[in-house]
Amino acid sequence: MANLKEIRNRITSVSSTMQITSAMKMVSAAKLKKAQDAITAMRPYAEKLTELLQNLSSTLEGEVGGSFTTQREVKKVLIVAVTSNRGLCGAFNSNVIKEVRVISERFQGAQVDVFAIGKKGNDSLKKTHNVVENHSSVFDNLTFENVAAIAQELTDKFVSGEYDRIEVVYNQFKNAATQIIKAEQFLPLAPIKSDKPVTTGDYIFEPSKEEIVLTLIPKSLKTQLYKSIRDSFASEHGARMTAMHKATDNATELRNQLKLTYNKARQAAITNEILEIVGGAEALKG
Repeated sequence: MANLKEIRNRITSVSSTMQITSAMKMVSAAKLKKAQDAITAMRPYAEKLTELLQNLSSTLEGEVGGSFTTQREVKKVLIVAVTSNRGLCGAFNSNVIKEVRVISERFQGAQVDVFAIGKKGNDSLKKTHNVVENHSSVFDNLTFENVAAIAQELTDKFVSGEYDRIEVVYNQFKNAATQIIKAEQFLPLAPIKSDKPVTTGDYIFEPSKEEIVLTLIPKSLKTQLYKSIRDSFASEHGARMTAMHKATDNATELRNQLKLTYNKARQAAITNEILEIVGGAEALKG
């Protein structure tokens, strides 16, 4: 009977775990819908801003990006690692951490620091890298204003010469089951490339094109970082929903196996008791 008790305890434990994972799946599904709507609504704006900047830049001669396009010898690199504050989301965080280490190896001759956005990335990377800052609290109130302040801080670090290159690593949202790891150059600005033909029109610019470009670049950088964090936020809930769905399925399968084992053990115990009773009765007759 002790064996049956152990199996019953395991069935109870697995059932409790299944209820937790199922609840987490539903919570993530609800949050995913809101986060997915936010990033879907934002992408056209970000793409149009990039297109406008491309059209303007293509009509200008020489370097028009000022300090934002300054190419320096890469001696100090800052990697912005966008992860989550909580776990239980599959390989979501570990993929970002792996990509950060790959980029670090690529810049072996330079000093590589990490700018963490997310508690999980900070906790893991600080063991192997120099984490200069951690802005995990941004997810408590994910607004453009809060992200813009971080983007301005990163821009200041580059313009002042504190870092020669800044990279952003994050998960790009594709769908609930798929997240694509992305490593994008934040600063200096790389030449804008596009497969689409550049369209020009007869416009009157006020102020000058140069001033408009220099005004658009900081706005574009803030929008780019905000989109990256929004992508990561939606990806996190998608990854967690998928992970909890798989965990619930595995727990259900394990519970069914344990119930089958329990029924077999109970049947064997009852059979043994009947055999003992019959054997005792036969002994008394003898």
